[in-house]
Amino acid sequence: MDSVSARRFVFLGLFTAATLLLTFVFAIQTTFLRLSFSFLPIALCGLYFGGAAAGLMTAAAGFLGTAVFGLGPFFPGFLLTDFATGFLFGAVLHGHAVTVRRTALAFFLVAAVVNLGLQTMWLSLFYGRAWEAFFLPRLVKNLLWPPVQVLLFCAAARALDPAARLLAVRRGHS
Repeated sequence: MDSVSARRFVFLGLFTAATLLLTFVFAIQTTFLRLSFSFLPIALCGLYFGGAAAGLMTAAAGFLGTAVFGLGPFFPGFLLTDFATGFLFGAVLHGHAVTVRRTALAFFLVAAVVNLGLQTMWLSLFYGRAWEAFFLPRLVKNLLWPPVQVLLFCAAARALDPAARLLAVRRGHS
């Protein structure tokens, strides 16, 4: 394994650990809603490593979190949602300058397609209730939370940019 591959593997591990902590330990969670800052390592991983790597990292974090923290039984739909989240962030952000417009697009797609679409469908199937029972509270969260996420992500990405350049993890250099 060359040093570039080893560096990439280490960073993906760090992003996985940060995602686990921010999703399962330092989060406010109800049965149907979770408010956390796990979007930061997921979106940063997408920015630095692209959609496939971010999707796999996010899916691995979701699988490990379910196995380790045991907040419920394993459900494959949630694994697909995790992968789609990381993949969308990577597909929109990787290889591009961090702008509010591009970042807002990424967070809008994740909110609409993943959080309101896929995740609501999986919750409906998993709990055996009509999707309407889950949709309204999720809609309110996904209208109010993404603007905050966009601002926090832009600030974090800009703050980390010098370190990312130094470590050569941006735009396919990893």
